[in-house]
Amino acid sequence: MAHDDLRSFGHRSRMMQMGYGPQDWAGRPVIAIINTWSDLNPCHSHFKQRVDDVKRGVLQAGGFPVELPAISVSESFVKPTTMLYRNFLAMETEELLRSHPVDGAVLMGGCDKTTPGLIMGAISANLPCIYLPAGPMLRGNWKGKVLGSGSDAWKLWDERRAGNITKQDWTEVEGGIARSYGTCMTMGTASTMTAIAEAIGLTLPGASSIPAADVNHMRMSAECGRRVVEMVWENLAPQKILTHASFKNAINVAMAMGCSTNAIVHLVAMSRRAGCAVDLEDFDAASREVPVIANIRPSGDTYLMEDFYYAGGLPGLMSRLAGSHLDLSAATVTGRSLGENIAGAQVYNDDVIRPLEQAIYQEGALAVLKGNLAPDGCVIKPSACAPRYLRHTGPALVFDDYPSMKAAVEDESLDVTADHILILRNAGPQGGPGMPEWGMLPIPVKLVKQGVRDMLRLSDARMSGTSYGACILHAAPEAYVGGPLALVRTGDLITVDVPARRIHLNVSDAELAERRAAWVAPPRRYERGYGWMYAQHILQANEGCDFDFLGTGFGAPVAEPDIF
Repeated sequence: MAHDDLRSFGHRSRMMQMGYGPQDWAGRPVIAIINTWSDLNPCHSHFKQRVDDVKRGVLQAGGFPVELPAISVSESFVKPTTMLYRNFLAMETEELLRSHPVDGAVLMGGCDKTTPGLIMGAISANLPCIYLPAGPMLRGNWKGKVLGSGSDAWKLWDERRAGNITKQDWTEVEGGIARSYGTCMTMGTASTMTAIAEAIGLTLPGASSIPAADVNHMRMSAECGRRVVEMVWENLAPQKILTHASFKNAINVAMAMGCSTNAIVHLVAMSRRAGCAVDLEDFDAASREVPVIANIRPSGDTYLMEDFYYAGGLPGLMSRLAGSHLDLSAATVTGRSLGENIAGAQVYNDDVIRPLEQAIYQEGALAVLKGNLAPDGCVIKPSACAPRYLRHTGPALVFDDYPSMKAAVEDESLDVTADHILILRNAGPQGGPGMPEWGMLPIPVKLVKQGVRDMLRLSDARMSGTSYGACILHAAPEAYVGGPLALVRTGDLITVDVPARRIHLNVSDAELAERRAAWVAPPRRYERGYGWMYAQHILQANEGCDFDFLGTGFGAPVAEPDIF
């Protein structure tokens, strides 16, 4: 029954101001469509049209759709790093859902930080919601060669630095590497996180694999609209779907996909919001057991996400993990279990999605190292680095900031060999600020011209999920707050042993104590605004880089004010 008070009059009269009438909303669930479209987010440039598909589905199912734009967090354009704004999007999503009179939500995202940001906020708001992945773009092409976004950019840039590619070639690569809307089509952070969204049960079956430009993406978008209306009537909110098993499933799926290192930071944060926390030890345990079976760049040599979709997509991959690495009883947004969702899923190309016994890398995609340089852990992607660096001792070459590192690696007189370990510090959650993707330090041009294409690099930063190489990332605690990385000096020997999960600075405890006593904290990065708030409350990488005041638990909707 409609309320007969002044507040309700305000709601209804303002809806009528926009051209709606009582027949549009009476008895219908109100569905918020959180849309992260913007003119500066090419990954989401099709969302202007897809939102109409979602609205069509909502209307067909008897709901009332309302579009609520949110910050777009475009990986390619936002400075200094989108990671600075992931929590901004999470807060915005939570407050949009809490403060508006809505009953459920469709979350439209895909570009790297939008998936965890939207899901973190929706988990905390705890309204029935479904996630709509943007989908990967089509394969890139240059002179008959298939290009993968990110991965081939890094490789070809080194060839240009070595003088093997002309400026004209480079311009042609720019025009061919990203030839449709959608997210990176390698197994970067975008496809990693949308696969995780599906693995924890928050997407329709197979939704994370559909290419953005495929007509099936339109149909999936409409189905999201239809299904979320049903979820409202069923009161199927995240708290009823997400369990510890959901997140363990996601870890195992991520490992099998050859996931981005960023998966750790985001999945830890998402699980903590749901009150089902996973940690670095969970990732490392999975990495010992779950092989990489998705032969997708950068861990694989040939294929891209479009090939993965045609080969059976995520349901196909999960069907190969079902016997030993998934809890099939986990709930999903369909109202059915994960096992029911993937029943009958098939793999159509055994080279793209390998059988477990023919994995492209027998252990998982990521490894967590600990030692006196990173007592709270650091991360490496062994499936995408040169095998010789899995056990290595070499001298440190230390840089305190990105500009000095960038200048040094272009200096052909730099005193460096392929055995050195390049270190970039003060690039973590506070030091970056925002933990930018600087962790794939460029190979010094002197070595590039000698044919070197990989070497050990260590930082408290992240790296793009499309990157490759022997990069050790997320060193915690970060140098900016006095973590051990702040104490390293050029020439110090560092030992890395990935099979033993160990990283060690070969300097005595007494010497490190002297260095710590002499260490001076850097100046603050921000004096005001969001950046200042961020710096006061950001957690370290091993804790997911969420804000300390957001934590676990679910927030009730904002009550209507009393007006007459």
